[in-house]
Amino acid sequence: MFARKIRVQYEQNGILLPCPLKWLDSFSMRNFTNASVFDDTLPVADGRIEIGSAVPLDQLKDAMEDWFRRKSYLPKDTHVVLAAE
Repeated sequence: MFARKIRVQYEQNGILLPCPLKWLDSFSMRNFTNASVFDDTLPVADGRIEIGSAVPLDQLKDAMEDWFRRKSYLPKDTHVVLAAE
């Protein structure tokens, strides 16, 4: 649907795991109303989102990490990893 397909993972104990769809849905629904730069994000499966060409990947990563930590999904010593598919 959107221009870019992105793999969204988090690192835990040196292993990359797909971010659950629940996390991605939570982030996307919040951002439909609070951060218009991320309006063009569509979660499609565990560890996969599609995004528009105007969505900045570095800001998306930082915003996801912040949101996932606020929701207590992501421990402080764990990071989100984004990669184009």
